Amino acid sequence: MKVTVYSCREFDEKELFIQYGKELGLELVLCPDAPSFQNVALAKGSDCMDILTTPMTEELLGAFREAGVRYLVTRTIGYDHIDIKAAKKLGITVANAPYGPHGVADYAVMLILMSIRKMKRIIERTNIQDYTLKGAQGRELKDMTIGVIGTGRIGRTVISNLSGFGSKLLAYDLMENEEVKKYAEYVTLEEIWKQADIITLHAPLTGESFHMIGEDTIAKMKDGVVIINTARGALIDSEALIAGIESGKVGAAGLDVVENEFDLYYYDRKSDVLHNRELAVLRGFPNVTVTHHMAFYTDECVKTVVRDSLEGCKIFMEGNTNPDGSGEGKQRKNPWEVV
Repeated sequence: MKVTVYSCREFDEKELFIQYGKELGLELVLCPDAPSFQNVALAKGSDCMDILTTPMTEELLGAFREAGVRYLVTRTIGYDHIDIKAAKKLGITVANAPYGPHGVADYAVMLILMSIRKMKRIIERTNIQDYTLKGAQGRELKDMTIGVIGTGRIGRTVISNLSGFGSKLLAYDLMENEEVKKYAEYVTLEEIWKQADIITLHAPLTGESFHMIGEDTIAKMKDGVVIINTARGALIDSEALIAGIESGKVGAAGLDVVENEFDLYYYDRKSDVLHNRELAVLRGFPNVTVTHHMAFYTDECVKTVVRDSLEGCKIFMEGNTNPDGSGEGKQRKNPWEVV
């Protein structure tokens, strides 16, 4: 059983892939580069390929299907970088490797606190030995209303984390969760735009959620609203966000994801001219914290996604048979398949 792993990081993933590959009895081809037409030959003889955030277009998927790939797993929760319709047409099963919610949830709360306490400005001042107070006065969470958009595993954990701060918590999701109702009140998006001092995004990127925060919605928000995004960059219209910050309508933002981040993260681009003006502008604001899509990045997460991505491959190549050894031939759905 052979799996070709692309974008394999030498410094944290490689050793784990070797360890779990041996434990699962898999033959691995480890490639540090992203999947491309130039390295598709590495996947020949592999039923499965394991990737990160590389955009998988219909043409690229077709090339890997011709090489024999029948199963594609992404070591991420989101899979909007994969053309799902094309994969289905080509007969490629797509799966993800969901990790625990705590890392991203913790990070979201950190960005909230950094934003309301003006931590970017404080750190910059301290670095140049400016120890003045003017302009660095913060706010307290107990006095603020927080709107959480998306109450899946991560959103629910964010709400649980925030429940101890004394804030008023509002929530929005297409499907309400009873656990959430212990801490937060479900309301409409319109109510969140109207009431929330802080809005944190934990929704998937779909055709309906694309640019859910834009010029019209920002206009409905409270003056000085704080916007946090640890989900997907395209949930926010970057141009509209910039305009909101410049006008003062948006008081601060904490962004772990931005639009058009593909081909930026996770590469060393310090000597390159980047084709993302919005990112450059956002990074320049004193009240905007931008990090490079790393809210997930914890010890536990790295181990989980490597292990689960390979386990999914093994289940697929074994025909998804029930691994309980009963011999009854029951079918066990691969828990990581998304289509």
